[in-house]
Amino acid sequence: MLGNLKILAVLALSLAALAGCASTPQASRQRDAEAKQFRPHPATSAIYIYRTDRQAPDSESTDIYVDGRLIGATLQQSFFRVNVNPGVHVLNGMGPDQGSLRMETRPGEIYFIELKVVGSNSHFIIVDPEIARQTTIACCALMENWAPGQRPLLR
Repeated sequence: MLGNLKILAVLALSLAALAGCASTPQASRQRDAEAKQFRPHPATSAIYIYRTDRQAPDSESTDIYVDGRLIGATLQQSFFRVNVNPGVHVLNGMGPDQGSLRMETRPGEIYFIELKVVGSNSHFIIVDPEIARQTTIACCALMENWAPGQRPLLR
């Protein structure tokens, strides 16, 4: 009986871990390739938020918000593309901490933000576009943005 309880506990923990990973789906290869062409739209601004860290597999995920709207949960070697109206925007993380970045965007421009999660703390860093493009192409997979009002799976 005790052996069965251990097996059930391991199974439950495994399913919980999978649910946490599946809460933000990876985009299709086609959408990933399109995003990596870095095409601006003349009326909006694009913000790329990427995470290149290759730390331990149990590294914390961080939920990303732009102007209070939940975008998704970051994973190691992933990125989001968020189209916004030009103006002032606030990016912040939710998870182990609540790091944030306030930035102003202009129409037709693309901005790159590297997210580093170090010791359960999020750090948002504005990165030179040429370096960020190369880094994003080499390391990262596009994640789907959550729709407005969508909520993550319970972890």
